[in-house]
Amino acid sequence: YLWDWSQVKDPGSRFENLVASQLLKNCHFIEDTQGHVMELRSLRDSDCREIDFVVPRKGKPLFAFEYKTGEKDIIPSLFYFVERTSIPSFYQVHLGSKHFEKGNVSLVPFERFCEDLQMP
Repeated sequence: YLWDWSQVKDPGSRFENLVASQLLKNCHFIEDTQGHVMELRSLRDSDCREIDFVVPRKGKPLFAFEYKTGEKDIIPSLFYFVERTSIPSFYQVHLGSKHFEKGNVSLVPFERFCEDLQMP
């Protein structure tokens, strides 16, 4: 991932870098202001099902996060990991305006996601 995500030409890759930078910045903010050990990880099983990011605090996952540029249906791997992990919240974040929840998975615009998590 690039620190200066604005220099990335491809819109999908640019959004991916923006998201990674924002999440990492939020992890550092929590560490600096609250003293919690934060991480930014990805999740993949042996069959290559994956989730872009998982954010643990003190080793315990807070939420898992998949990003998409469009307002597509929720991807199957999110539901797969809902059933097999103890991660409390799953998000599929996008650049549109559509927002809905299906079980433990929320499809949410990136701007609202940042607001809901009170990201600086």
